[in-house]
Amino acid sequence: MDHRDRYQNRIELLQGTLDMLILQTLRWGPQHGYGISNAIRSGSGDVLQVETGSLYPALHRLERRGWVQSEWGMSENKQRAKYYKLTPSGERQLTAEHDRWNLLSTAIAALMNRGESEEEA
Repeated sequence: MDHRDRYQNRIELLQGTLDMLILQTLRWGPQHGYGISNAIRSGSGDVLQVETGSLYPALHRLERRGWVQSEWGMSENKQRAKYYKLTPSGERQLTAEHDRWNLLSTAIAALMNRGESEEEA
């Protein structure tokens, strides 16, 4: 695997994680892009910040895959905004991604904790 392949894999992991986070925020109800970004930021204790340059391509990708639908509406401050909502297919994808995330995070934690316990021994 050359440097370019490693970089591409990293980008795909980040996109997959962002997709999962967007789907999770939409599980709570339809939302416009700014609201999705705020939900991710506030829900993560201000640790995760999604830039518009990443958010909107992800939303368009999710819409092409049929995991979200969009329609125009009025925001809280009377501005025209595109609202996104989770589809039944998106709900199934979120469940699969959540299961995959749990497996991955458990595996990483096990590896990291094993390294710490070996250092203590």
